[in-house]
Amino acid sequence: MPVRSPEWEIAPDRAAASAPADVERIPGKYLSITSFRRNGSGVATPVWFATEGDRLFVMTALGSGKVRRIRRNPFVSIAACSARGRLRGEPMTARAEILSSTEEEHVKRLIARKYRFDLLFIRPIRALQGLFHPERRHEAAAVLAITPVSS
Repeated sequence: MPVRSPEWEIAPDRAAASAPADVERIPGKYLSITSFRRNGSGVATPVWFATEGDRLFVMTALGSGKVRRIRRNPFVSIAACSARGRLRGEPMTARAEILSSTEEEHVKRLIARKYRFDLLFIRPIRALQGLFHPERRHEAAAVLAITPVSS
């Protein structure tokens, strides 16, 4: 029997108030995604994100802990945050799903459009990381689509 986090037992009036009508309003460059372990404890991770319509898109490594946790429990908590993960907005409940690899190029373009100047600095750093960690060089990517839950 899965352990449910107390965060998911939200009063209906509070849940409706915390769900945004439009995810385009989430400010900043970083999104904190809190995925939940089997014991119900949350693990928050700051990530880059792109928005399109009513969904947020994130790219991460296919073998990462957040992907394993989301496969087991698709409900996450999201909030705008700083690069170090300090929350800058109210957390809201959302549902994450792992998309097929056919969506990867589209999401890469969305993220590249939003972070074009940041990528000028990050790409050389990633290239150096690839030299020191050759096992990660060809790591498969996972595309996450995150949709806020309205009720």
